[in-house]
Amino acid sequence: MEAVGNFNALPFEGGITDLDLYQWEGFWYLPPHLEAAKTIKSHFEARDDDVILASHVKTGTHWLKALCFCIMQRQTGANDVEEEDPLVKITPALCIRTLEVQVYTPNHSPNLSGMSSPRLFHTHLPCSALLDSIKNCKCKIVYITRNPKDTLVSMWHFLNTRRTPEQGPYPFERAFEGFCNGVCPYGSFFDHVLEYWMESSKMAHKILFLKYEDLRSDPKRQLKRLASFLGKPFVEEEEIDKLVWRCSLERLKNLEVNKNGVEPSTGFPNSAFLRLGVVGDWKNNFTSEMKECLDQITLMKFQGSGLEL
Repeated sequence: MEAVGNFNALPFEGGITDLDLYQWEGFWYLPPHLEAAKTIKSHFEARDDDVILASHVKTGTHWLKALCFCIMQRQTGANDVEEEDPLVKITPALCIRTLEVQVYTPNHSPNLSGMSSPRLFHTHLPCSALLDSIKNCKCKIVYITRNPKDTLVSMWHFLNTRRTPEQGPYPFERAFEGFCNGVCPYGSFFDHVLEYWMESSKMAHKILFLKYEDLRSDPKRQLKRLASFLGKPFVEEEEIDKLVWRCSLERLKNLEVNKNGVEPSTGFPNSAFLRLGVVGDWKNNFTSEMKECLDQITLMKFQGSGLEL
């Protein structure tokens, strides 16, 4: 199927939950994010001390934003008094903005030179779309991923929040098919993960690869890795304990700022960004045949890479 309008030269599909997605350089995008991705690739200039968080959709982005935000400002006057905690007043989505959604979509030529260093950004862009902008500097990338089955279920629930009661939930079977075929926002989950994994294996000093499940099962150990990578190592164990509590999914979900209101750039309710956060929720939606199918795809896609999810 061919696209119409401004993207008539690009392949077009009605992807997961009937989103209009256009393919560029092997990955699928919503129209405004595609325009932003092209601009970022050609014009974004990273600084040596930039920190860029990266992820596919619904793999722990919101949580990673909160963690990195708190780590980076921890040693610059952060206050432990809850009333003065920025996370009480600002959602993680606004603490660290997503380049192609909150920075370059509203303004195709944003002036980022006035931002104080270190700058913190996030992106869902695949590694290949980002490398030209960052390869000649010393900026650091933190990538987070998740079991593909839980990723799909989380993405399905998230996108359903924009559907009307009359529409009802998008059929999960069709969402499953689109995900398996790689036709979803930002393209194939497997290709996206594999690009960052392979680059992290070559540039461990530049790209830190995290797994959502590891953060859930052993947050203190993973936060030590993350803080050291960011050049903000913990000095005392008490610091880690405070940050684990402060950024726990349970606490974040129950903050009023994350329970009410709407994220202005996307129109999604703030409550949609933090739903359950559990490992293994896919079991409530998958048939045994679906599990077998996606497990086989995962095995095939990552074969020989050394990556297991």
